[in-house]
Amino acid sequence: MTERMTKFDVSDYLTDEETIAEYLNLILAEGDQNLLLSAIGDIAKAKGMKEIADASGLGRESLYKALTPGAKPRFETIMKVLNVLGVNVSITPVRHPFSKVEAKRKEAVFAVDEESAPYKNR
Repeated sequence: MTERMTKFDVSDYLTDEETIAEYLNLILAEGDQNLLLSAIGDIAKAKGMKEIADASGLGRESLYKALTPGAKPRFETIMKVLNVLGVNVSITPVRHPFSKVEAKRKEAVFAVDEESAPYKNR
């Protein structure tokens, strides 16, 4: 008995906005622009490339080109596509524990805490 394997296609699983958002968050965490473009392309494929192109006001061929790894699409283009896909981009702070800015912030916080500490030896 021989087993047949089918090719995995992530677009088969991108069926709702919550799944799409989680997928994009995981991809964004990687920090790879080409991977992000490919992921948005996967989502557009799942939703229908022609429908996404029409709803975003882009040509279908332009959309394919913009979502090809190595492409340099305009930020406006990506935002239009994400909007049509039903997701938003949000920004959260990243704390780098060894960065100079983070170290200075901690020093300032600790200095204020020590000044106002009720248990401080005077």
